Amino acid sequence: MSRLAVVVKGYPRLSETFIAQEILGLQTRGIDQLIVALRKPYDPFIHEVHRKITADVLYLPEYLKDDPARVARARRWAQAQPTYAEARALFEADFARESNAGRQRRWGQACVLAHELPDDVSWIHTHYLHTPCTVARYAAHLSGRRWSFSAHAKDIWTSAEWDLKVKLADAAWGVTCTKVNVDHLNALAGTADKVDLVYHGLDFSPFPQPDGPPGTANGATGAPVRLLSVGRAVEKKGYDDLLHALGALPASLNWHFDHIGGGEKADDLKALAERLGLTDRISWHGARPREDVIAAASRADLFVLTSKVAKSGDRDGLPNVLMEAQAMGLCCLATRVSAIPELIRDGETGVLVPPADRSAIAAALETLIRSPDTRHRLGQAAAQDVRARFSADPGLDFLADRFRKIL
Repeated sequence: MSRLAVVVKGYPRLSETFIAQEILGLQTRGIDQLIVALRKPYDPFIHEVHRKITADVLYLPEYLKDDPARVARARRWAQAQPTYAEARALFEADFARESNAGRQRRWGQACVLAHELPDDVSWIHTHYLHTPCTVARYAAHLSGRRWSFSAHAKDIWTSAEWDLKVKLADAAWGVTCTKVNVDHLNALAGTADKVDLVYHGLDFSPFPQPDGPPGTANGATGAPVRLLSVGRAVEKKGYDDLLHALGALPASLNWHFDHIGGGEKADDLKALAERLGLTDRISWHGARPREDVIAAASRADLFVLTSKVAKSGDRDGLPNVLMEAQAMGLCCLATRVSAIPELIRDGETGVLVPPADRSAIAAALETLIRSPDTRHRLGQAAAQDVRARFSADPGLDFLADRFRKIL
């Protein structure tokens, strides 16, 4: 069986355990892969799942000026191919609509990818419909291969509609991780079967069963109620709303908030916390490997993620961190945005509030902080539900079967 080229924006990345989990899951199902990354890693750690992946990695030049000789060789090779005129016409049509340096960079990267793909690679699969897909699509046409995609969140909701339609029409098939995404993409494709629903799900083996005694912290006496959130400090995660909600809680309520994750707004959030007088009640841990996240969740009483739609249209899909917290029996407070209601049933397996509604977030926080019994009931129900409905195995089996038929 030939190999599958899997195109990603960067590898490995701490925030994309779902992609690493998929690569490893396909590996264990006998699908040989070549990972193609548009840039080298910047994160200070890797997860254990990355250590288990044995696939080779091909790094493309992040910027064409990084290796002009390599790019020039690839361009000369591309121009000599019988596929060049058709592939170049695709690029020219896109460039007419989006005339910028980024589009030119993707063409150069595609030339390198098509030139350097080993002969035993027969199919290209790309994660994300934005820049990695652009490179994968041009490279597929240049190299005479077909391609498919996995779409996620930002790539769908911040891409131009014309760009999505072009790619949907050109791809052999695609999958995405929420029903909201499926409905949106198939509507753009004008067909009901271009894109299938494949939940990422979880490999539950790293996560301890919720078999410890229920917590008793109630925000009034004894130890503080430990609040935890894991996510990048970016607009769509809604951490500004969460901090304002925390600032609105009664001063007598005893809690402590731990945040794990890097991100461009980290310094802004710390400054906001200081202005709100919350600095002594918050610990900012930065980016951490999964084992540290699991340890933090084991100590926590309540998991909070107040996602919202960013001004750019970017939004979460179905955050893995919520599934991970639920798998450990940790009660989750989240927002009704994107596909989160596909995971959490309000009042049954967690608590949902409207996105960006700081008063509602504060009210829900206060109720849950004061009620360890409610947290325990919702956390136990969530663990049972997520382990029953969101195992990674069905989705991995679906993808492996698809790839076996074409490799």
